[in-house]
Amino acid sequence: MQVKFQEYNQLQNWLFPPSIEELIPHDHPVRIVNGIIEQLDLNLLIKEYNREGKPSYHPKMMLKIMVYAYMDNIYSSRKIEKAMRENINFMWLSAKQVADHNTIARFRSNKLKVVFKDIFKQVVMMLAEVGLVTLKEN
Repeated sequence: MQVKFQEYNQLQNWLFPPSIEELIPHDHPVRIVNGIIEQLDLNLLIKEYNREGKPSYHPKMMLKIMVYAYMDNIYSSRKIEKAMRENINFMWLSAKQVADHNTIARFRSNKLKVVFKDIFKQVVMMLAEVGLVTLKEN
Protein backbone atom coordinates (compact mmCIF):
# COMPACT_ATOMS: atom_id res chain seq x y z
CA MET A 1 0.00 0.00 0.00
CA GLN A 2 1.37 3.42 -1.01
CA VAL A 3 1.57 6.36 1.46
CA LYS A 4 -0.69 9.30 0.49
CA PHE A 5 0.29 12.93 0.89
CA GLN A 6 -1.42 16.22 0.24
CA GLU A 7 -0.32 17.88 -2.98
CA TYR A 8 2.82 19.98 -2.50
CA ASN A 9 4.03 22.26 -5.29
CA GLN A 10 6.03 25.38 -4.45
CA LEU A 11 5.94 26.51 -8.08
CA GLN A 12 2.13 26.60 -8.23
CA ASN A 13 0.98 30.08 -9.28
CA TRP A 14 -1.90 31.76 -7.51
CA LEU A 15 -4.69 33.17 -9.62
CA PHE A 16 -5.36 35.79 -6.93
CA PRO A 17 -2.53 36.14 -4.42
CA PRO A 18 -3.77 36.96 -0.91
CA SER A 19 -3.25 40.43 0.50
CA ILE A 20 -1.40 40.77 3.78
CA GLU A 21 -4.61 42.22 5.24
CA GLU A 22 -6.39 38.89 4.65
CA LEU A 23 -3.64 36.94 6.39
CA ILE A 24 -3.80 38.82 9.72
CA PRO A 25 -6.61 37.51 11.96
CA HIS A 26 -9.06 40.21 13.07
CA ASP A 27 -8.43 39.48 16.75
CA HIS A 28 -4.62 39.38 16.53
CA PRO A 29 -2.68 41.58 19.02
CA VAL A 30 -0.94 43.35 16.12
CA ARG A 31 -4.31 44.92 15.23
CA ILE A 32 -4.71 46.17 18.81
CA VAL A 33 -1.29 47.83 18.67
CA ASN A 34 -2.21 49.39 15.33
CA GLY A 35 -5.56 50.68 16.63
CA ILE A 36 -4.08 52.22 19.78
CA ILE A 37 -1.20 53.96 17.99
CA GLU A 38 -3.61 55.30 15.36
CA GLN A 39 -5.48 57.16 18.12
CA LEU A 40 -2.45 58.83 19.73
CA ASP A 41 -1.51 62.47 19.33
CA LEU A 42 2.02 62.22 17.93
CA ASN A 43 2.68 65.94 17.45
CA LEU A 44 5.50 65.98 20.04
CA LEU A 45 7.17 63.05 18.28
CA ILE A 46 6.77 64.67 14.86
CA LYS A 47 8.41 67.86 16.18
CA GLU A 48 11.59 65.82 16.79
CA TYR A 49 12.11 65.52 13.03
CA ASN A 50 14.09 67.87 10.81
CA ARG A 51 12.27 69.35 7.80
CA GLU A 52 15.39 69.16 5.65
CA GLY A 53 17.20 66.20 4.16
CA LYS A 54 16.00 62.80 3.05
CA PRO A 55 12.39 61.96 4.01
CA SER A 56 12.16 59.86 7.17
CA TYR A 57 10.03 56.81 7.84
CA HIS A 58 6.74 57.94 9.32
CA PRO A 59 7.03 58.13 13.12
CA LYS A 60 3.62 56.44 13.48
CA MET A 61 4.90 53.41 11.59
CA MET A 62 8.14 53.32 13.56
CA LEU A 63 6.27 53.57 16.85
CA LYS A 64 3.94 50.72 15.88
CA ILE A 65 6.94 48.56 14.99
CA MET A 66 8.71 49.34 18.28
CA VAL A 67 5.65 48.67 20.43
CA TYR A 68 4.85 45.42 18.66
CA ALA A 69 8.48 44.29 18.77
CA TYR A 70 8.62 44.88 22.53
CA MET A 71 5.33 43.02 22.97
CA ASP A 72 6.91 40.14 21.05
CA ASN A 73 10.08 40.30 23.23
CA ILE A 74 12.21 41.56 20.36
CA TYR A 75 14.57 44.30 21.56
CA SER A 76 17.57 44.14 19.22
CA SER A 77 17.43 46.65 16.37
CA ARG A 78 18.95 44.01 14.07
CA LYS A 79 16.23 41.51 15.02
CA ILE A 80 13.54 44.16 14.51
CA GLU A 81 14.94 44.87 11.03
CA LYS A 82 14.89 41.13 10.30
CA ALA A 83 11.30 40.88 11.53
CA MET A 84 10.31 43.74 9.20
CA ARG A 85 11.71 41.68 6.30
CA GLU A 86 10.37 38.25 7.32
CA ASN A 87 7.43 38.48 9.74
CA ILE A 88 4.02 39.09 8.20
CA ASN A 89 2.77 41.04 11.25
CA PHE A 90 5.66 43.50 10.98
CA MET A 91 5.17 43.71 7.20
CA TRP A 92 1.53 44.62 7.76
CA LEU A 93 2.32 47.29 10.37
CA SER A 94 5.04 48.85 8.24
CA ALA A 95 3.20 48.58 4.90
CA LYS A 96 6.19 46.45 3.82
CA GLN A 97 8.71 49.21 4.47
CA VAL A 98 11.96 48.02 6.05
CA ALA A 99 14.02 50.35 8.22
CA ASP A 100 17.64 49.34 8.73
CA HIS A 101 18.90 48.59 12.24
CA ASN A 102 20.71 51.93 12.53
CA THR A 103 17.50 53.83 11.76
CA ILE A 104 15.61 51.75 14.31
CA ALA A 105 18.29 52.37 16.96
CA ARG A 106 18.33 56.13 16.26
CA PHE A 107 14.54 56.30 16.43
CA ARG A 108 14.56 54.57 19.81
CA SER A 109 17.44 56.55 21.32
CA ASN A 110 16.95 59.98 19.74
CA LYS A 111 13.29 60.47 18.85
CA LEU A 112 11.32 58.15 21.10
CA LYS A 113 13.33 58.79 24.25
CA VAL A 114 12.26 62.45 24.30
CA VAL A 115 8.49 61.78 24.05
CA PHE A 116 8.15 58.37 25.70
CA LYS A 117 6.46 59.68 28.87
CA ASP A 118 3.85 61.59 26.85
CA ILE A 119 3.05 58.60 24.65
CA PHE A 120 2.90 56.24 27.65
CA LYS A 121 0.51 58.62 29.44
CA GLN A 122 -1.77 58.76 26.38
CA VAL A 123 -1.88 54.96 26.15
CA VAL A 124 -2.67 54.56 29.86
CA MET A 125 -5.44 57.16 29.66
CA MET A 126 -6.89 55.45 26.59
CA LEU A 127 -6.84 52.05 28.32
CA ALA A 128 -8.48 53.58 31.40
CA GLU A 129 -11.27 55.08 29.27
CA VAL A 130 -12.21 51.65 27.93
CA GLY A 131 -11.88 50.03 31.36
CA LEU A 132 -8.81 47.91 30.71
CA VAL A 133 -6.83 49.58 33.51
CA THR A 134 -7.83 51.54 36.58
CA LEU A 135 -6.22 54.76 37.76
CA LYS A 136 -7.40 54.36 41.36
CA GLU A 137 -4.78 54.18 44.08
CA ASN A 138 -5.19 51.34 46.56
